[in-house]
Amino acid sequence: MKPAFDSRIEKAISLRHQQGLLRRTQAIGDGNHRQFALNGERFINFSSNDYLGLAASEELSLAYQQAIAKYGSGSGASPLVTGYSTTHADLESALTEWLGYDSAIFFSSGFSANQAVLFSLLEKGDLLLQDRLNHASLMEAGMLSPATMKRYRHGDLTHLSSLFVPSTPTLAVTESVFSMDGDIAPVGEFIQQCQIANAMTMVDDAHGIGVLGVDGRGALSLCQDKPDILVVTFGKAFGLNGAAVLCSKAMSEYLTQFARHYIYSTAFSAAHASALLTALTMIQTQPWRREKVRELGGLFCEGAAHLPAYVDTQTPIKPWVVGDEAHTLTLCSALKSNRIWTTAIRPPTVAKGSARLRITLSATHTPTDIQALVDALEQSAKEFSCQKR
Repeated sequence: MKPAFDSRIEKAISLRHQQGLLRRTQAIGDGNHRQFALNGERFINFSSNDYLGLAASEELSLAYQQAIAKYGSGSGASPLVTGYSTTHADLESALTEWLGYDSAIFFSSGFSANQAVLFSLLEKGDLLLQDRLNHASLMEAGMLSPATMKRYRHGDLTHLSSLFVPSTPTLAVTESVFSMDGDIAPVGEFIQQCQIANAMTMVDDAHGIGVLGVDGRGALSLCQDKPDILVVTFGKAFGLNGAAVLCSKAMSEYLTQFARHYIYSTAFSAAHASALLTALTMIQTQPWRREKVRELGGLFCEGAAHLPAYVDTQTPIKPWVVGDEAHTLTLCSALKSNRIWTTAIRPPTVAKGSARLRITLSATHTPTDIQALVDALEQSAKEFSCQKR
């Protein structure tokens, strides 16, 4: 039967190529920082999720190095064996105190954290309500779960309220900041509506934590009430990787018993937990990083708002919506010729006809970087307009 799989693989890759949707990795040098090297050329990086610049921070790097020297490189086991250390416990205490929850349970990624919650919690007869633009990890888990999943129109809480079914166990899920559009969900109103309907709430705060609010508390800075379940990831503003599910003691105990992603995965190391503690302290005590990102966003708006593809957002995510997949790839290539690195986002990650560049800003960028980006976008817009004529 091997030839059948070979043929299937060849056809699938060929189709992706014909559609202009083929994805490829590229090995960059110098790490995922403000600038990096590729094939002997240097690019300004506008595709990183390192919003606060912590991944590029010498302070965080030094703390990580010292932690590795003290604790070693790996945890050696899953959390329920010997992979949960006193340093993990310290990180849990710091996160729960900061965000106001009873417990935090750690995962290797936000993808696994989201899937662990939905797969563990939902049963047949339950109702799962999701914003239409929620992350793929949430959508996939919802489709594969035994629950009935319904998607409400993006950010449309009137539509959400129409989907509640009385006396049906219901979990409603939204992101705080949507990763491809950069817009912010009405988290406070979302929680209030769900409370009225007696539904459990879950917020994926991957792109909000560390960034939103004067104190960086993400989704919680948008509302008075907390969601029942808050997922924070460490691969964006924290500058590292991993994730935590913040919840009640009872929910934490439940996930510890039934979340297979937690039970059967090796824990991230004590050194990693220690570095995350340093990152958390930096988020709490260095508000200048958030302020700088906002200032850079203002400069980008001043320079690019007159261009037709500009989309205004209040977050570091600045989608540059082109529409056509081929035109998006052409624009992406043109920017690279000007040493500007962006990523072309195409279906199925976004809806057909909404291909875009996903431009992201970081506290490591300079005003000169922003001007270089604006100049390159303006030049490319003029060239494309001439080609259309």
